[in-house]
Amino acid sequence: MNAKPEVLFVCVHNAGRSQMAAALLQHYALGRVTVRSAGSAPADRVNPAAAEALAELGLDITAEVPSKLTTEDVEASDVVITMGCGDTCPVFPGKRYLDWDLEDPAGQGVDAVRPIRDDIDRRVRALLGELLDQPA
Repeated sequence: MNAKPEVLFVCVHNAGRSQMAAALLQHYALGRVTVRSAGSAPADRVNPAAAEALAELGLDITAEVPSKLTTEDVEASDVVITMGCGDTCPVFPGKRYLDWDLEDPAGQGVDAVRPIRDDIDRRVRALLGELLDQPA
């Protein structure tokens, strides 16, 4: 692993789950982890309900733009986390791959997205603790 761990969150549209996970990890890591997110078929914009759910925690992802997953994203990452959406991702030796089975927030209101956000939040905190070898 790099001196500064690098994490890539991947979901199909890079509009909800992966954007929430990236924002939460950036928030908690305080610059100690390089964070990126991408999708195999990026949406035009971030999911509004995901943005609203994160705004409730004081995090703003409204300016984020979903991006296309590249081989370079995977090569640069120490940990690649797919979001339980059956997404295909290039596999490279020496990378840690995790699949987080999360409900898709697409088409759902903020009331349905809050539990997804909270699940992602718990997983991100645990991951950060592992990466930095200390409680988050």
